[in-house]
Amino acid sequence: MIISHDLGTTGNKATLVSNDARLIAAVSVGYGADFGPGGRAQQDPHDWWNAMATANRELLAKGGISSSEIDAVSFSGQMMGVVPVDAAGEIVRPAIIWADTRSGAQCDTLIERVGMDRAYAITGHRLNPTYSLSKVMWLRDTEPEAFARIDTVLQAKDYLAYRLTGVRVTDPSDASSTNAYDQVAKGWSEELIEAAGLDRGLFPEIVESTTVIGTVTAEAARETGLSEGTPVVIGGGDGPMAALGAGIIDASSGAYAYLGSSSWVSVSADAPLHDPLMRSMTFNHVIPGRFVPTATMQTGGAALSWVTSLLAPGQDDRYEELLGAAVTAKAAEDGLYFLPHLLGERSPYWNPAARAAFVGLLMHHGRGELTRAVLEGVAFNLYTGLRAFVENGTRIDSIDAIGGAANSGLLLDIFADVWGVPVSARDLVDEANAIGAAVVAGVGTGIFDDFDVALRFSTRTEERQPDPARHARYGREYETFLDAYRRLEPWFDGLER
Repeated sequence: MIISHDLGTTGNKATLVSNDARLIAAVSVGYGADFGPGGRAQQDPHDWWNAMATANRELLAKGGISSSEIDAVSFSGQMMGVVPVDAAGEIVRPAIIWADTRSGAQCDTLIERVGMDRAYAITGHRLNPTYSLSKVMWLRDTEPEAFARIDTVLQAKDYLAYRLTGVRVTDPSDASSTNAYDQVAKGWSEELIEAAGLDRGLFPEIVESTTVIGTVTAEAARETGLSEGTPVVIGGGDGPMAALGAGIIDASSGAYAYLGSSSWVSVSADAPLHDPLMRSMTFNHVIPGRFVPTATMQTGGAALSWVTSLLAPGQDDRYEELLGAAVTAKAAEDGLYFLPHLLGERSPYWNPAARAAFVGLLMHHGRGELTRAVLEGVAFNLYTGLRAFVENGTRIDSIDAIGGAANSGLLLDIFADVWGVPVSARDLVDEANAIGAAVVAGVGTGIFDDFDVALRFSTRTEERQPDPARHARYGREYETFLDAYRRLEPWFDGLER
């Protein structure tokens, strides 16, 4: 059997998978995050480690098996972070996670030295404060004593793999989320790292996602409940891993939408997709030689969690009640829009100064209207990424939706009507990333023959068809949504000065 861990922003979702491609058990272990003023977003990597150890023991107990029956462990992890480790392997300071935007000045320096177009051609991504490279520069500039102690900069899943094995490496999918990876040369970009004024030695060796990097040490076995000698496969970043878990294997697989804390739309491709308007970015896939063009927004599912917690605090059935109220409510149709930029924004604006806003509020707008506006705002924002794919030659006939928010039939209806294609839910929901990691572990250790086994883990549970009239109306409202951001962007930027 295989244990896989998905290290998200709010917790670790772990799965126990059999060698005949069956999901035996799944558990979630939560942990906190430190969000603060100025764009601070941090977590304690020790919390990740403790959550992993707890999840291991719970999975073994739930599955009724012993640790000796585990043939491999692997990981999917949140991307674009900085986990600073010293020479002895100790954490230097809290990890800076994907949502942190404090490195704006450092990012501006990179843009000045390299140029946005040049960086996009090298990395498949814009230069942006949400990526790892400028965050490392920020540490150097603002916390020089801590920076002087750093020996290696890891990603979230790399740190847990290191704690298990003593080996410090990363994989192409996570490397491609740093703003420091050359997708053409298939290695760290000397040009960007030199422009950042950093030492290439801070960045670990890159190995394929399917690589067995080592085995569980005796000390790690005692702490985690795993058996000493269990093979550890490095795995990959959560975006590409979710693509695999959703069955997005090659260009014929179609598109998918992930509806977690952050949300994105994505496809699989044989080459990076470079959008002339740079609305999208391209990650390396966890499948060697393939790529994952992606458009990611900072707060998708998190925006829904935020508004429901705000409107019905402490209410156990708040999702059901508010989503029920939103079914018959009118938002964009009544001139009410929500710009869902609660943590700045990546696709399509790449503006850390962006703010969330309800635009067009009137006295009669209540909880149902506000909730529906949030759902429509998320759908509109993701639609821009889908349009970028289509305008650059990607055919999208249907979209699979995964992640916790995909449980909402209303949200699937709104997505189908806004996007103009059928939208299906898959019964993975919260396990897609961890299932992807299990498949990578199975391929890496020879348990599975190929990546197509991912298709056996889930089925489509329902499909929502777009209504042509509503799609046409939403098309007009989408343009108003874009116009609202354009008009407010100078004001957003002014708040940062």
